[in-house]
Amino acid sequence: MAHLLSISCSAKISSSYKPYGQPLNQGRTAVPTSFTIQTSKSPFKRLVSQGDRAGSCVVLATAATVRQEVSAEPKFGSNQSPNEPSKPQRVMVIGGDGYCGWATALHLSNKGYEVAIVDSLVRRLFDHQLGLDSLTPISSIHNRLRCWKAITGKTIELYIGDICDFEFLTDTFKSFKPDGVVHFGEQRSAPYSMIDRSRAVFTQTNNVIGTLNVLFAIKEFREQCHLVKLGTMGEYGTPNLDIEEGYITITHNGRTDTLPYPKQASSFYHLSKVHDSNNIAFTCKAWGIRATDLNQGVVYGARTDETSMHEGLCNRFDYDGVFGTALNRFCVQAAVGHPLTVYGKGGQTRGYLDIRDTVQCVELAIANPAQPGEFRVFNQFTEQFSVNELAALVTKAGEKLGIDVQTITVPNPRVEAEEHYYNAKHTKLIELGLRPHLLSDSLLDSLLNFAIKFKDRVDRKQIMPSVSWRKIGVKPQTVPAN
Repeated sequence: MAHLLSISCSAKISSSYKPYGQPLNQGRTAVPTSFTIQTSKSPFKRLVSQGDRAGSCVVLATAATVRQEVSAEPKFGSNQSPNEPSKPQRVMVIGGDGYCGWATALHLSNKGYEVAIVDSLVRRLFDHQLGLDSLTPISSIHNRLRCWKAITGKTIELYIGDICDFEFLTDTFKSFKPDGVVHFGEQRSAPYSMIDRSRAVFTQTNNVIGTLNVLFAIKEFREQCHLVKLGTMGEYGTPNLDIEEGYITITHNGRTDTLPYPKQASSFYHLSKVHDSNNIAFTCKAWGIRATDLNQGVVYGARTDETSMHEGLCNRFDYDGVFGTALNRFCVQAAVGHPLTVYGKGGQTRGYLDIRDTVQCVELAIANPAQPGEFRVFNQFTEQFSVNELAALVTKAGEKLGIDVQTITVPNPRVEAEEHYYNAKHTKLIELGLRPHLLSDSLLDSLLNFAIKFKDRVDRKQIMPSVSWRKIGVKPQTVPAN
């Protein structure tokens, strides 16, 4: 049995706290918070040295409940027509302390959903282990939620623990009773999964077992719950034909069938996503689970309407060679006068989207849930660019700001085609109402100015790639103490 401990504390938002985007009209605000401490079998504990851990416990931190007017819109399980889309009122965001998860949790809360964040906080541990840091200073998850409460009056519940621990996940499902689950809670870096054997094993164990646990929890405790799972366009690879949205119709030897689109993953991380997709598709067929797989492209940007409200809500912004994505890395490199690092020939083409579109896509998927037994796949991106095209855009934007942006070619640390055909379909989210933020000159200016604002926080040693797909070995890689 779990040992429960209830305490209370106050959070104060100082009047000297500068607004991140809009003025904050509150003075000091006290927010009572209760904590429940439970034992947990954490699967990532092997990655943590004994000196980093204070016992083997997890914390369920739930901000003080605020009574809100109940929406008249039906929940799952109501007497509405099965063909009518229902809007779930209670949404669990797994991985809600991360880059996409934090922005999504705030967005959904702002839209009137009752939101709970479930997170092990292991992403912050990765930074400590690898000597990395976000370009932007980010508050603790507790202070973030206190700030959100102080500004908006809205409560986001917080469950700290590991979804690979099914006992913890069971308690979380029973406590929060989600109508929808948004699953960001996976190790999301291809380079991280290729550092060494232990991190490859961790990536696949954490991602695949965590998702399996979520599927079992839905089956056992919330069978009408809609799973919105973050996949990746990287599952498809770079085939020499158009990439469809999840399925392809094939005629072979006179017979025709519609089948899952072939997968060609290019790292242990991408392979874990392929395994997830197969497991979710199977459980939709076998158990009648309703699920939407969002095969997301490369995300860029830092601000959403919600994270811009106050600096205490600031999102993380990674620029290093392990967690940083291409456009974000290029903007930081330009801001500090480092040449843009183009891997190999630079013809690698991918789908990209603004983080504001990430949160919009998730909301659309939740508001228009899959039917029981349906496994939907949406390709979640808005534009396609090659690495060379991105470098040219950043160079042009830098010139307007008086920055002399240079580009260098570095040996490609990955195993991938550097020149290839790429044409991926992405119409389903547009049909649901997605209004994309395209990569305009003004947006690039904003991104560059954002990077310039925080350039004093850049650690230049983290810019160049340090992980090689071909040199991955058994020996654990460590970070020098200097």
